[in-house]
Amino acid sequence: MSDANTPSPEATPTSAPVAVSSVTVQPHTANWVRWAAAALCLATAGSAWVAWQAQKRVQGLEQELVRRQQDTQTRAAEANVLAKQAQELSRESAARTALLETRLAEVALQRTQVEDLIRTLSQSRDENLLADIDASLRVATQQATLTGSAEPLVTALQSADTRLSRANQPRLDNVRRAVAKDLDRVKATRIADLSALSIHLDEAARLIDEVPLLNQPSAVVAAAPSGKAATPAAKIKSTAASQPAAASPTTEASDAEPSWLQGMLNWTKSAANTVWHETRTLIRLTRINQPEGMLVSPEQGFFLRENIKLRLLNARLAILSRQTALATADLQQVSQAIPRYFDTESRKTQLLQSMVKDVIAQCQQTALPRPDDTLAALAAVSGGR
Repeated sequence: MSDANTPSPEATPTSAPVAVSSVTVQPHTANWVRWAAAALCLATAGSAWVAWQAQKRVQGLEQELVRRQQDTQTRAAEANVLAKQAQELSRESAARTALLETRLAEVALQRTQVEDLIRTLSQSRDENLLADIDASLRVATQQATLTGSAEPLVTALQSADTRLSRANQPRLDNVRRAVAKDLDRVKATRIADLSALSIHLDEAARLIDEVPLLNQPSAVVAAAPSGKAATPAAKIKSTAASQPAAASPTTEASDAEPSWLQGMLNWTKSAANTVWHETRTLIRLTRINQPEGMLVSPEQGFFLRENIKLRLLNARLAILSRQTALATADLQQVSQAIPRYFDTESRKTQLLQSMVKDVIAQCQQTALPRPDDTLAALAAVSGGR
């Protein structure tokens, strides 16, 4: 501005127009200043307003922050309280859980012990049942062997079947089937009556004395003492004893007849009959299949009968002692000796043979079956426990 107002020496003639231009520029500068001042005022007012708004917002934010901080602190305190409560609850829950686990372990242990006890009781009961059945069957087998009757064995098997059905154990089904099988086999077995066999053998021993030998007629044996053969003197005595008995009717008839001639004829007739009878008894023709039977003397015949009696008594003792093999062997020897030394055409001899054969046939039925299947099943179940 100072340079424009001072005149230059080179431009002196033109100094007046320059002064006019300076006078015309001053209003524009004043407007610009006004506008700048107005703009500055507006900017200052806007800045103040913005600052006031920012301050207001900052205060609001500060208040919000304080409020939120207070809420946060309150919630943090509540969270701490809840955390403490939760921790206490968790501790109590852990303690209760530990207690429950301990009780559960105790209950599981008690249950295991009870199951073991029940299993032990069940097994001991089954073992006692099996032991009782085994012992009863063995005792029944001994009783059946001693008595010769199947009733003890049948009773023991039926009792075992009843006890097994009452126990109702699946693992004892094999034992029940074995018991049923042995029971059917024992019931199907024919058992001879030992008392009847003993009576038959006693009767056979008594009948030995009455059975005629091959070298001894039946009529003479009936008149002779038991166990001794008749001699020719005994024959003569028996004939003489029978002669008066035969002559007595003729004597009475002759006394009744008035004629002595009739009496003579009767006496002659009786004498002729006696002579003819004696003549017939002197010679006897017999077919002998066993020649050694005719060579038996009276003393040998006595000992022969006694030996046969002894064999029959031995067979009787063998039957009573359940030795059927020995009894059968003795009876077979007796059965072979009867047709060799005794008259088989005699009815008593035939009766003796039939009795001996019946006893031999029945001796083979005295063997009682053993309950081997049941004993094997009991041993298998006892060993598999």
